[in-house]
Amino acid sequence: MSQVEESVEVSVPVRTAYNQWTQFESFPQFMEGVERIDQAGDRLTHWVTSIGGVKREFDAKITEQIPDERVAWSTVDGEAKQAGVVTFHRIDDTTTKIMLQMAFDPDGLAENVGDRLGVVKRQVNGDLKRFKTFIENRGIETGAWRGSV
Repeated sequence: MSQVEESVEVSVPVRTAYNQWTQFESFPQFMEGVERIDQAGDRLTHWVTSIGGVKREFDAKITEQIPDERVAWSTVDGEAKQAGVVTFHRIDDTTTKIMLQMAFDPDGLAENVGDRLGVVKRQVNGDLKRFKTFIENRGIETGAWRGSV
């Protein structure tokens, strides 16, 4: 398993950052390579991705969700094997640090070479920067799910 850890500071309160992160269907607006996410329930999402010409579909289960603190997931079915957690840290009333940690299993020669070259790390870093731009430009979240898992 390979691992990546990246973070970004966003100029919105923790509640706003967390609320937006729970809106999985909005991820294609800031995550490069994510074509679609369908929420099949409080704990299950179906992802369609296309990264580097490799299209994948998989289901991910929310394994832990604590409002304003963390969202953890693990794939349960499909063409990708990964698990991770996103945590939200209050810096002050208007600034939040978002930390993403993910473990994944590259499949095949192209994914293994890409992993060794840091492609996934750069992808995650870019996605977090695009999330920063997305939420800061809006100033408010597109929705929220405040339940716990």
